[in-house]
Amino acid sequence: MVLVTIEREECTSCALCWETCPEIFEESPDGRVQIREEYQTDGPEAGEVPDEMEDCATDAADGCPVEIIQVGE
Repeated sequence: MVLVTIEREECTSCALCWETCPEIFEESPDGRVQIREEYQTDGPEAGEVPDEMEDCATDAADGCPVEIIQVGE
């Protein structure tokens, strides 16, 4: 499993992450990004995803204009 964390309070709601990797990320009711419920470990900002999803999460993190997504840390 790979750890994924988000600094949600810094999210600009650009939608790039959930469009790049909808398997892991989604828009929350407040318009910010969150980790899909099935992968959450500590609320909407932290989760663990299967190893085979690491590339998808990394692509979303690399594309985030405000650099709020961390993968594997």
